[in-house]
Amino acid sequence: MPQDDSPKVKPVLSPLAEAAVDTERHVAAAGWDQAPRLFAIARNADLLQREPALAEQLGAADPAAYSTIEQEGVPQTSNIESLLRQLAWPPEVDGVALAIERIVVPPEAERDLPDNPEEASEALAAHPDRSDVRLLVAVLRDGESVCLLRQRANDSDDKVAIGDDIAPGLVHALKVTLED
Repeated sequence: MPQDDSPKVKPVLSPLAEAAVDTERHVAAAGWDQAPRLFAIARNADLLQREPALAEQLGAADPAAYSTIEQEGVPQTSNIESLLRQLAWPPEVDGVALAIERIVVPPEAERDLPDNPEEASEALAAHPDRSDVRLLVAVLRDGESVCLLRQRANDSDDKVAIGDDIAPGLVHALKVTLED
C-alpha cells in the first residue's frame, strides 16, 4: 500500500472547542466508570492576570484561549440535573464544562421498563444492546457551546464526535448555571 505523504489537515476549532477537546482527552485518560466531573472555564489572559503563579503551568499557552479548571469536591448524585440547579458561578468564570457517562439503548429497550427507577436502571444496564458513552458538554456565558461524545466501544481520540446539538438538555442546564 502506498504511503500517503500529503500533509494532514487539522480542523479549525474555536477556542472553546479546543479547550473541550483537551478536557475530554484529560478525562478519557482516567478510563471509564467515572463519576461526573465538573470544570470551570476561564480565558488564559484573565487567569494569568488574577493568578500570576499559573504562568509556569500555562507556559506559552495562547492568552486568547481557554483553560478548564476541575472543581474538586463535587457532591455525588444520582440526579445530575438537581445538582446543576444548585450551581452558580462567579463573574470571573467564562463558562462551564461537564463530563458525564451515560448508557444508551435502542428506543425499543425503553418500552417495557419497570416503574421503579432502580429496577429500570438495572434493566437498562443489563440490556444486550446497551452502549456506554461519555459526554463532555462545554458552554460559555455568551451562549457558545460544544458537545463531545466518546463511545466505550470505539474508545479512541480520533473517534470522538463533536457537535453543537448532541446533548441539548445538558447544554441548556449548564447555560442556566451561568445566568446572573
